[in-house]
Amino acid sequence: MKTAILGPAQRAEALARMAERELDILVVGAGVVGAGTALDAATRGLSTGLVEARDWASGTSSRSSKLIHGGLRYLEMLDFALVREALKERGLLLERLAPHLVKPVPFLYPLQHKGWERWYAGSGVALYDAMSVSSGHGRGLPMHRHLSHKRALQVAPCLKKDALVGALQYYDAQMDDARYVTTMVRTAAAYGAQVANRARVVGFLREGERVVGVRVEDVEGGGDYEIRAQQIVNATGVWTDDTQALIGERGQFHVRASKGIHLVVPKDRIHSTTGLILRTEKSVLFVIPWGRHWIVGTTDTDWDLDKAHPAASSADIDYLLEHVNEVLATPLTRDDVEGVYAGLRPLLAGESDATSKLSREHTVAHPVPGLVVVAGGKYTTYRVMAKDAVDEAVHGLDQRVADCVTEDVPLVGAEGYRALWNARARIAARTGLHVARIEHLLNRYGSLTEELLELVVADPSLGEPLAHADDYLRAEAVYACTHEGARHLDDVLTRRTRISIETFDRGTRSAREVAELIAPALGWDGDQIEKEIAHYQKRVEAERESQRQPDDLTADAARLGAPDIVPL
Repeated sequence: MKTAILGPAQRAEALARMAERELDILVVGAGVVGAGTALDAATRGLSTGLVEARDWASGTSSRSSKLIHGGLRYLEMLDFALVREALKERGLLLERLAPHLVKPVPFLYPLQHKGWERWYAGSGVALYDAMSVSSGHGRGLPMHRHLSHKRALQVAPCLKKDALVGALQYYDAQMDDARYVTTMVRTAAAYGAQVANRARVVGFLREGERVVGVRVEDVEGGGDYEIRAQQIVNATGVWTDDTQALIGERGQFHVRASKGIHLVVPKDRIHSTTGLILRTEKSVLFVIPWGRHWIVGTTDTDWDLDKAHPAASSADIDYLLEHVNEVLATPLTRDDVEGVYAGLRPLLAGESDATSKLSREHTVAHPVPGLVVVAGGKYTTYRVMAKDAVDEAVHGLDQRVADCVTEDVPLVGAEGYRALWNARARIAARTGLHVARIEHLLNRYGSLTEELLELVVADPSLGEPLAHADDYLRAEAVYACTHEGARHLDDVLTRRTRISIETFDRGTRSAREVAELIAPALGWDGDQIEKEIAHYQKRVEAERESQRQPDDLTADAARLGAPDIVPL
């Protein structure tokens, strides 16, 4: 299979091709569900298009807890079907579909009551493991174990001695959510899907009652396109209601947004060899290993303000610090926080006012002929959501269509990954890069690492780390634009890499170096470089200001002080 390249020329070509002839399926929205739907449709042999108003995964799908998990707490809600489904998907991702991107991660659950809690929590974790193994795809993770008070403190010295009487340790999995979506878009394109980001749907085309296409605005190059398709899938997440409004349809269900914020702190601020899962009065709190950092999250509060840039308020940050410090021997302070990000979960609205009680399950509907809507769900089960959406769309096609095959379709970079991992020392010797650099690349790009190394061979300076974000090579910034569809400095610093949340300066010190690196690939002149840098700095300033505000309303107003996109 030929690897798809998503550079500026390929984007322009994809838009033109989508407008040339009617597609079988057009997917609107390139978060994890939309990208998964495009991949599902393309691998069934359907002519497929994918358009995204901003960047791949620029909404919810780049701002999650970065976990692939069964949802241990849903067992307590007796939602066994949801957990069983998610555990099967977790195993598929770890073992077959994306072993280069999805990795095991341990969590410690501190016990605070002697006797009954160990039995109660232990039974739940044991059931979790049993359901994972019974799915047929759960043998790649270690089983849970019970730890004494002494052993728990050896594993996690960061904990207060009186914060626990013992502990349980179990495993889930994690990934870089934005990288995962980008890789899936490239996989869909490799199977024939036409894909374009910065292509906003501004209206629907109708013939009588039937939806037959969309009007798309090219946000980058200007101009409008009419793209026709037999079936259109609305996979716009928290924007579902807004997208439905473009055709004058309120829809058969309502999607509410729940805000979750996360803090990123350096690894040395929390001394532990394992992640943590803690109970709060509303939900659970995770402390998640993340390279040379920890991610602490999340909150779960209703949000009805700007969907594109949900803002974290001072109260949100205080909430997380207060709750995590209840168990930490050395408390975290605001000075320890490198990065903050906020995301919105798309929840199917129910009768309850509390967002934590709204459904994480998904729904697929066919509100009018020619249009399918998919919403809800959780990141881990994106493939099931995509399958259900395409199954529904197929009913409206005048042809026989193959069944879903994505259970057996690895993402690009997966094939050959393990062999290259085994050969990483030889690759390091061949390239002159340290073996730790090769491991970093393999765990971000899998077998596509060879494409990055070709850039380094052509220009050895690209084998150097970025000056102010030395976890990343200069080649990665260039590759983001030549191969992965990045169109702006913000795309590279925020989603192709995670420099915006992994450095205390939030990426501002890296902005000029990266902008100058990617300028040739994107055709920028000196003026555009300066615009991109200024835009990024304003975005960071607005986010910092929002995080000083006392509540959602003032935080949202502060965040909106920065413009959304830099015109070319």
